[in-house]
Amino acid sequence: MILLKITSKDANQRVDKYVKKYLNEAPLSFIYKLFRKKDVKINKHWVKENYILQEGDELSIYVSDQQLQDFNKPKEVTKSDLKHPIIYEDDNILIVNKPRGLLVHGDENEKVVTLSNEVINYLYFKGEYNPNDKGFTPAPAHRLDRNTSGLVVFAKNLISLQELEELFKNKENIEKEYLALVKGKIDHKMEIDAPLLKDENSGTVRISKNGKTALTIVNKFKNYGDFSLVKVVILTGRTHQIRVHLASINHPVIGDAKYGDFKLNKEFKDLYGFENQFLHAHCLSFGKLSGHLSYLSNKKFTCDLPVSEQKVLAKLKN
Repeated sequence: MILLKITSKDANQRVDKYVKKYLNEAPLSFIYKLFRKKDVKINKHWVKENYILQEGDELSIYVSDQQLQDFNKPKEVTKSDLKHPIIYEDDNILIVNKPRGLLVHGDENEKVVTLSNEVINYLYFKGEYNPNDKGFTPAPAHRLDRNTSGLVVFAKNLISLQELEELFKNKENIEKEYLALVKGKIDHKMEIDAPLLKDENSGTVRISKNGKTALTIVNKFKNYGDFSLVKVVILTGRTHQIRVHLASINHPVIGDAKYGDFKLNKEFKDLYGFENQFLHAHCLSFGKLSGHLSYLSNKKFTCDLPVSEQKVLAKLKN
């Protein structure tokens, strides 16, 4: 049996999430079997998996010594500085400028080289994370596609993560703005209201009346001949939302290999040596906040376009 005392930094989360992190190598089927068999108790009383941990709780997990050895393993980390620009950092959050081509989270093909792992290595290097501590692991509060560059916010503690996730979920008092170079000239503000449906087999997204509500605001920024650099704000967070919506109005993102103009993408490669997706999360704005992160109220964080994108714009201008 394992007996654990819940501290303030581990409180206010579901008990099943905590048990998953503690038995980090255990399959989900094993975790939920523990709850079905009433092998997880709080203060000597059996609880369901949705119980919210409180500071001072005593958590008992009934597993054998061998199961503990097999399923409780420290996360592999290496002390290293962060090679990507840090836009802002304090005791609660870290805002990083993610390069294009790097995953935020791991997937079935890549689990090691991710921004999340690099941030954890960095915080270990600083002494702000201990891989042997089975409590909270610093985590991103939202995602960016692999081939989208720009701002990603990480939480260093549970309460910050919960507040950030709630902000991103409700889309209130927080706004992400993207810069995108698109085909064609855009001279006025546009609102794209078209539901999106994801095909889980192909990983692609399309507009469909059976999809989820999706709303995108496109604002004119600068025109470069037959191309436009636009500022985009999404009021819903659907997969590939910006790319699909812009393609649907015949203004696809330059370099978009899934939804873009493939002939035009080849021209950009031949003429400018550019074969990437021109989409960058360049601005994050907080509104009036309450709670733990209230000190971030009305703050705004930005990061410049990557150098390769800046070079393309310079060539288009000339």
